[in-house]
Amino acid sequence: MEAEEEEERRTGQAARPSNVHRVDPYGFERAEDFDYPTYEEFFSGYLVVLTRRAIKWSKLLKGNNGLPKSLKVKRYIRKGIPNEHRAVVWMVVSGAQAYMEQSPGYYQKLLEGEKNDKLVETIKTDMNRTFPDNIRFRKTADPCLQKALYNVLVAYGHHNKSVGYCQGMNFIAGYLILITRNEEESFWLLDALIGRILPDYYSPEMMGLKTDQEVLGELVRMKIPAITELMDRHGVMWTLVVSRWFICLFIDILPVETVLRIWDCLFYEGSKIIFRVALTLIKQHQAFILEANNFPDVCDKFKQITKGPFVTECHTFMQKIFTDPGTLRMATINKLRETCREKLIAQR
Repeated sequence: MEAEEEEERRTGQAARPSNVHRVDPYGFERAEDFDYPTYEEFFSGYLVVLTRRAIKWSKLLKGNNGLPKSLKVKRYIRKGIPNEHRAVVWMVVSGAQAYMEQSPGYYQKLLEGEKNDKLVETIKTDMNRTFPDNIRFRKTADPCLQKALYNVLVAYGHHNKSVGYCQGMNFIAGYLILITRNEEESFWLLDALIGRILPDYYSPEMMGLKTDQEVLGELVRMKIPAITELMDRHGVMWTLVVSRWFICLFIDILPVETVLRIWDCLFYEGSKIIFRVALTLIKQHQAFILEANNFPDVCDKFKQITKGPFVTECHTFMQKIFTDPGTLRMATINKLRETCREKLIAQR
């Protein structure tokens, strides 16, 4: 009997409640070290929140006046969009719906038009590397979402030739497809993110991305100076520890549900949400990060702060991102962007 219990413990079966599946609702296989009991405890409470929010959202969307910018809509979005309404709400608040309606047939035209062979090859190479842990992107899946992902990326590369294709875009497009289940909507949402919300993140020079990493560094200097002092002392550049946060918009860094909650706000409030998330992660774990004694230690601490109950409990986490970093005005961010961009250009 003891041997059986030991085997169960070793394989994790004993620790896994039967009503938390090995594959999550989005098709991702849970990691071998996934903490089932903690998740079960969190989700039983979160389910109550989701049910309550779903009723409120259904009422809000029944009205015929769309989703005009208002404090009520902002409050609702910050508290989370139920998954069944996510695609519709993202499309409307990001402006993607309006762009799609103004360009009927445009997406199809891009797919049928002449192709840049080099672009197509680069995208094909990345197909199998995109979410190998998601059963819906496997060749054995029916339907296999790889085809939709390929189409969206090829169409976008020909629509926005100055960007073409860049690693990281595959993960973002993949998430959009999982939520919308619609190629054309995913294409227009990708356009909203890359063309308007995160300008210049994915262009060949990635100037917008590099700038925003430096902006985060400046915000940390203002709000959490002890961390800046640690980074300077050990010669750690911000790009080493946060570049994937920005490039992948927290995909594969934070839990899926938390990423989606962040994106709810990103589509409505814009890029300052990324700074709010980054500052909250750093501020919340300040004491832990400050324990680092050397360069590799600092990098390791930054990996560890994106794991555990704090980021899994997405509802509490999202409340924190609007309180922990304090006031964060877009005007401040834009001013910092100007000075950081100038510095980067001067360093070329």
